[in-house]
Amino acid sequence: MPEQTVKVAVAVTLDDESADRIRTLEPRIELLRDSGLTRPWRWHGDWEGDPDWQRTPAQQAAYDGMLAEADALFGIPDVEPAVLARAVRANPRLRWVHTTSAGGGALVRAAQLTEEELERVAVTTSAGVHASTLAEWALFGVLAGAKDLRRLERDQAERHWSDGRRMMRHVSEMTVLIVGTGGIGKLCAERFSALGATVWGTTRRDEPVAHVDRLVPIGRLVEAAAHADAIVNTLPGTELTAGLIGERVLGAVRPGTILVNVGRGTVVDEAALLDALDAGRIGFAALDVTATEPLPAGSPLWAHPGVLISPHTAALSRQEPRRIAELFAANATRLLDGEPLQNRMSTKEFY
Repeated sequence: MPEQTVKVAVAVTLDDESADRIRTLEPRIELLRDSGLTRPWRWHGDWEGDPDWQRTPAQQAAYDGMLAEADALFGIPDVEPAVLARAVRANPRLRWVHTTSAGGGALVRAAQLTEEELERVAVTTSAGVHASTLAEWALFGVLAGAKDLRRLERDQAERHWSDGRRMMRHVSEMTVLIVGTGGIGKLCAERFSALGATVWGTTRRDEPVAHVDRLVPIGRLVEAAAHADAIVNTLPGTELTAGLIGERVLGAVRPGTILVNVGRGTVVDEAALLDALDAGRIGFAALDVTATEPLPAGSPLWAHPGVLISPHTAALSRQEPRRIAELFAANATRLLDGEPLQNRMSTKEFY
């Protein structure tokens, strides 16, 4: 039976425009929001907020009280597992938490909620919101490798005009293997296909994917990697994907293969990647994510001439908060109307 209203506590900082967007799209939401109780943004869409900001005891009590009054939370409180666990256990009426990230599984897993709590409180993610920006960055990464961006940068810095004619690779002549054909992978396939690439994509289901010329069972990843000119990872970080692109995959690739990671850093075995870079099997790697973040200053990835590092910022855009707000409002409508929630996180694989 449809419900009348749902109380939503905004557990992270949210801008006024996005908050108004939620109210406009779903008037049945009663939004509990006090920007003085959440960590202020350091930049637009900074969900974690300023780590140096601290609540006063009175502010902490008001924040906890706001969470305890809610039916649902917009954002994981303070983006911290322990705070999420405390909020779930202090509020028996809580039944839905929405993460502002495309994943958030590691945080939910670390909260160590019981099976009963995971059954009571549905967790949904912002998967799909960041797909277009990540697909653009994946395309940028492959183009940077194909056009030898690093060499162009060195020559410009040295004011060196090459005497010879340099051959560049063209995406239209490449086979691009997309590891993971979910929301991000589908948009990557669309972008690469538009430039004339032959697109392969891994799958766990034998269902056609638009713009993918050949579907590859994930169990045959090593075999597929041997035929690719570029590999783009879009997979989340789970127990099943940890180190998936490792020695076997990177040992099978042809010399000069380009690797781009816009999924999670743990999917790529970085020691195996460095070996493949030094051996020339990987000619260029564009990494928006790394296994440990921030990437330690001592990591050899920083200084490697064949690596381009982006500090997990490829998904960011001015539109992100609005898009997340719109997704949240649409899911709130589903909740109120008794329909299944979109992007519901698996309580077994936590993605």
